[in-house]
Amino acid sequence: MSEFDFNSQEKNKIVGGMLYLVATPVGNLADLSSRAVKVLSEVDFIAAEDTRNSMRLLQYLGINKPMVSYFEHNRKSHGQLICDRLLSGESCALITDAGTPAISDPGEDIVALCAEKNIPVTSIPGACAAILSLTLSGLPTARFCFEGFLPMDKKERRERLELLSSEDRTMIFHEAPHKLINTLEDMKKAFGGDRRISLCRELTKLNEEVMRTTIDLALEYYSERAPRGEYVLVLEGCGDIQKRSAAADLLELSIEAHVQHYIDSGLSKMDAIKKTAKDRGVHKNEIYQVVAVKE
Repeated sequence: MSEFDFNSQEKNKIVGGMLYLVATPVGNLADLSSRAVKVLSEVDFIAAEDTRNSMRLLQYLGINKPMVSYFEHNRKSHGQLICDRLLSGESCALITDAGTPAISDPGEDIVALCAEKNIPVTSIPGACAAILSLTLSGLPTARFCFEGFLPMDKKERRERLELLSSEDRTMIFHEAPHKLINTLEDMKKAFGGDRRISLCRELTKLNEEVMRTTIDLALEYYSERAPRGEYVLVLEGCGDIQKRSAAADLLELSIEAHVQHYIDSGLSKMDAIKKTAKDRGVHKNEIYQVVAVKE
């Protein structure tokens, strides 16, 4: 990775005809970067998912800029208007209600439109609820997929989950509180009740909550408590289920058979002993002594 550039101010200069994707906090206002504030303060106009909600943020920051709405139901007409203004030389900051624009958000459409029209786009990094939740989930993070909101239609939703039943990566979903129980029930049918899941809500706020559990236990919990707030669900992939199952099977073996399993797979005797010790959470000398006695 390159070194940080603390000196060059030109890279932070607002350029006419540029669309700026500005990430806004998902809860904690202190997460807004100084660069984001600079961009919001200096662009010609701001496009927002909900101008009333965004106005409160701008008022808090002491920023007064012309605003246009840009959301799911006007994305085609207003997207074209925003691009026309960009082509005329104006600069625009696109913000969503919370988090990073274009992630599970109509911002992806205007970015694609800008690409078609050769309008430059840059992104100001910041909060993203999906990534925040993944890092807090306790589930594997090396490989993951983002699914966002599932289809609203029940049949389409179940078909989508069925397709994902063979997904071996960690999966990330968004869900509204009034749909949470139905979604968990559909997930149980597709993935099984013992599948590990983390339910994240109120991220970065005072009442931040991360529940690391299983689908069955989550359903049991919410059968007694009404879901509140927007949720990010981080679900274990089937590959991790298989690994856990294989590891459990090995622990059912005798120590000698456990070591022999790894020798048969091509490891040297000492490496097989080390691997067996790691699986069982003991020092390698304990395994060595058992194997040595049997020889």
